[in-house]
Amino acid sequence: MAYKPVDIMVRKKKRSSNVSFAMEEPPFIRKTKFELYGVEMIEKEVKQSGNSGRIYLPPEWVGKHVKIIRIE
Repeated sequence: MAYKPVDIMVRKKKRSSNVSFAMEEPPFIRKTKFELYGVEMIEKEVKQSGNSGRIYLPPEWVGKHVKIIRIE
């Protein structure tokens, strides 16, 4: 089964002369509980794609609305 790509935007920190180019996590991350109703769920790892991330989803999902939640 071939999956079609879905582009995910990844937020980067502004560059300054003394900051490395690697993305850095904030000192703490506040977790929020989400309660959603849906039809189907897939758990995937985001892969690098140029300057952003990408997740491959089933072709049956093309044209459907999805919600993506970062869990870590």
